[in-house]
Amino acid sequence: MSISQAVEAAGDGSGSEFRRGVTSCAPVLFGTIPYALVLGAQATQKGLSTVELSMMTGLNFAGGSEFAAIQLWTSPPHIVLIVAITFLVNSRHLLMGAALAPFLRDLPRRKVFPALFFLCDESWALGLADARQRAAAGITPAFSPRYYMGAALAMYLTWVGFTTLGAVLGPMLGHVETFGFDMAFPAVFLVLMRGMWTSMAAARPWLVSLVVAALFYLFVPGAWYVAAGAVSGLIAAWLMAGDA
Repeated sequence: MSISQAVEAAGDGSGSEFRRGVTSCAPVLFGTIPYALVLGAQATQKGLSTVELSMMTGLNFAGGSEFAAIQLWTSPPHIVLIVAITFLVNSRHLLMGAALAPFLRDLPRRKVFPALFFLCDESWALGLADARQRAAAGITPAFSPRYYMGAALAMYLTWVGFTTLGAVLGPMLGHVETFGFDMAFPAVFLVLMRGMWTSMAAARPWLVSLVVAALFYLFVPGAWYVAAGAVSGLIAAWLMAGDA
């Protein structure tokens, strides 16, 4: 949808903005389904029940940390370790929330808190990109809560629904990684990055973050590469801000 169509949609009522969010999220949803099935299947292989998995994905709603938790799951589980890794992997949400903060500051808390609960990589990327486009076009307010919730709820329901389906079908599917489903996870992020691309100069912090995260992944045990990549990218963006 073009920005001019977005302007028209904004005046058509709340339903139009919500549908616009769902429509914008639809291509991402197709990439989400395979690795949602992978997570569900892996969870059953680790001994989690379908109900336990549905509660985890519904209450946590952060795919990266859920994959990490499943990989670390034992019987009995090491709760402290899993909680620490979950916090570490989800630490990127601090930066994601900070990026959205300028667009959320004028909203009442009854709208901000649900928006932050449904915050994930995909809904954040779509919501932020849309807010920037609306701001550039002079649309006020720049952030459309109904557009964002359309995208976020579509992602939430798809994630919880298909991880649950993966848990149900897990015994029949076996090791779904053999079908290449796990490649859907990085593919979705590449598509999101392409949508946020502006120039090579603006992408330099991404490269710094990638290199640092890769080095930490290779040489430092654990999930420290997530925090290292996020912090190094943030520092690089600050240092290069004057050159972009």
